[in-house]
Amino acid sequence: MGSVEDVAAPDPVDLRLAARLAELRAERGWSLGELADRSGVSRSTLSRAERAETSPTAALLNRLCRVYGRTMSQLLSEVESEPVSVVRAGEQAVWEDRAAGFVRRSVSPPAAGLSGELVEGRLTAGADIAYDGPSVPGLEQHIWVLNGTLHVTDRDVEHRLAGGDCLRMRVWGATRFRCPGPGDVRYALVVVKP
Repeated sequence: MGSVEDVAAPDPVDLRLAARLAELRAERGWSLGELADRSGVSRSTLSRAERAETSPTAALLNRLCRVYGRTMSQLLSEVESEPVSVVRAGEQAVWEDRAAGFVRRSVSPPAAGLSGELVEGRLTAGADIAYDGPSVPGLEQHIWVLNGTLHVTDRDVEHRLAGGDCLRMRVWGATRFRCPGPGDVRYALVVVKP
């Protein structure tokens, strides 16, 4: 009988690094070929690194860091540890734009190795916020109205949402979030990177 070779499981840091490298490329909308042209690293090597089939060398990471505009220590700090499983209410960052009547709570913030995040948004009656475009083209969003009324405009189409309604979309251009009143609106926003 032949022996079965023990195949070592990939190192958890290598797995997170692979996921982060794939995420950085996806954020820019580059194909493996485009990244290969920009970095001087072959497509097959890039593909293997993004699938954690190989542990990237310092030289490879240096080339990729140069293309992505970050230092190696920045890249490695993004993947050093697993994201926490539980984000306690007291640890959730809250940001407020009082002038616009907008409060944003980062319920489940972005983390290396995870492609989604969960945000709680609150708009006061009459609030109207326009965004020029997504941070990442093709960003997936799910907007679930918890209470109140929210009007969301995407690609020149206005969606009127009431409590319990959920709008699912990929964002390619300008969007607008408006609370027509009479009361405030509270909604959950799930953001998933492409």
